[in-house]
Amino acid sequence: MGKRRHPVQHNPLRTRADFQLAFEQLSMPLQPFYSDGAARIELGETGTSYSPGVAGMEGFSRVLWGMVPFLAGGGGSELWPTCLRGIANGTNPEHEEYWGDIRDYDQRLVEMAAFGFALALIPEQIWEPLTQPERDRLYQWLNQINHHPVWDCNWLFFRVLVNVGFRKIGLPCDEEQLTANLNRIDDFYAGEGWYTDGIGGHADYYGPFAIHYYGLLYAKLMGEEDPERAARYRERAALFARSFIHWFAEDGSALPYGRSMAYRFSQAAFWSAYAYAEVDGYPAGVAKGIVLRHLRWWFRQPIFDASGVLTIGYRYPSLVVAEQYNSPGSPYWAMKTFLPLALAEDHPFWSAEELPLPELDALSVQKPADLVLVRRKESGHVAAFNAGHAGTNEHAHASAKYEKFAYSTAFGFSVPKAEWGVSQGAFDSMLALCERDNLYRVRRKNEETRIDGRLLYSRWKPWTDVEVRTWIVAGLPRHLRVHRIETGRPLDVAEGGFALGLQDDTRQHAEGLRATASGSLGTSSIVSLAGYDRAEAVHAQPNTNVLHPRTVIPMLLGSLEPGVHWLVSEAYGEPGSQEEPGASVFAVTLGQDSAIASVIGGESWAFSP
Repeated sequence: MGKRRHPVQHNPLRTRADFQLAFEQLSMPLQPFYSDGAARIELGETGTSYSPGVAGMEGFSRVLWGMVPFLAGGGGSELWPTCLRGIANGTNPEHEEYWGDIRDYDQRLVEMAAFGFALALIPEQIWEPLTQPERDRLYQWLNQINHHPVWDCNWLFFRVLVNVGFRKIGLPCDEEQLTANLNRIDDFYAGEGWYTDGIGGHADYYGPFAIHYYGLLYAKLMGEEDPERAARYRERAALFARSFIHWFAEDGSALPYGRSMAYRFSQAAFWSAYAYAEVDGYPAGVAKGIVLRHLRWWFRQPIFDASGVLTIGYRYPSLVVAEQYNSPGSPYWAMKTFLPLALAEDHPFWSAEELPLPELDALSVQKPADLVLVRRKESGHVAAFNAGHAGTNEHAHASAKYEKFAYSTAFGFSVPKAEWGVSQGAFDSMLALCERDNLYRVRRKNEETRIDGRLLYSRWKPWTDVEVRTWIVAGLPRHLRVHRIETGRPLDVAEGGFALGLQDDTRQHAEGLRATASGSLGTSSIVSLAGYDRAEAVHAQPNTNVLHPRTVIPMLLGSLEPGVHWLVSEAYGEPGSQEEPGASVFAVTLGQDSAIASVIGGESWAFSP
């Protein structure tokens, strides 16, 4: 018997009607999981940093990100009466499913944003059906957001959206809070269309699926009241789109990078908001193509459980890659991508022909994100090469999610499962070092970084008496890595290439100073050009990679005594090809404290401290 397929996997996703059906196909399996009072969606027993009750409320609210535009565009859902009952009960302090009084930095502050959006966009469906006491309780519950601090990052927009909702239906709103939060968000602007997620934060998907997304909602909803800011949000989104489009491959997949991978197809939510707010830039058919191809790609992946519910994970269910704030209902933040359902059928997003990606440069330097993206037309492969960041955070696996040398649409990235050895560490596209005790350290933050074209540089210190200077020459299918290590202690070192999905047809071998893995998913290889002792094909612990539950990582290993050492390697990754990479295309000359590398017969680079 074959695997049971989710109904959405049969959806061609060509028309607005298909898009409406897709929302219903994703939301209707949730019906049996609403609580008795309908104020929670209870999908599982896995834990998160907040209580099960709050997690259930989170699941309830996240469906609204798709439900609100669905209803705004004329759709009718069997779940909506259940949602209204849940809102009435969840905001009633006398009901056993009351969502509770809010504390500082509370997860429920996040979930309030969907209600503010609903009040602004569909007041006739969420506000008017409620009785006056129910309206009063909803307002009082939501207004708690104006009396509690939120984290100084994308969370500021949650307060903005709630107050916009209040304003749109004539309720008292906190204008001072609204303006102060909008002004603070401007402080996160990093230039070239990019936002960081707070001062010193990373530039990752929280820019497109949070800050830009909410800014474009604001631009659409408040364009008449605040035209200057609305215009600024649209202008920044248009500028950002020219960089962000490089994060998408021709097959619809997007670059796995950073935290919150469990939000899956929210990766394309920016393009949904781009269309909704009618940003000037790419034709409507381009945005339409990105969104629809992205959803088609995701709906071909094993992301659902047997009941048709989204799981925690990325391309497959996995708690190993999850965050401490990922509850069973968290993945439904992906519903934000359904925003175009609010657009009429004759809107250009729906009437335009779906277009492929435009011709894009093979190299895209994105300094605000500390990344250089490379696109290989022959294989459709997109990879981001990473200079690294000055700061870090306490989120799980921050090093793996933000400090690898390369991130790939075809090979993904891996996170550690435990602390012992290279198999548990799953060190793809990383240099790992240990004090010969099998407990490895990797790059977590950097003392210095810079990008010059396709040459990336960072200086980092895994110990106070160990300094690593790393240069990466970005390219596909091959890229060069050069490390100068000055160490005051003996070290073992390990450096991994791309992680290849392990299947029945996967071949792997290590000979001399090269390790290679190859199969129907592609080929990954790494070869030492200087400094390493041996090569291995390492089977990473299962469920560590975001794309494939079982992987093999070609890896180089060596031992260093105190002093100065140069390590040089060439990594190769080509999806869909089982051809051996052949001889290196780079030539390297090492001096006492400098190195020169060149593409044979071409460009050259000099490296020195």
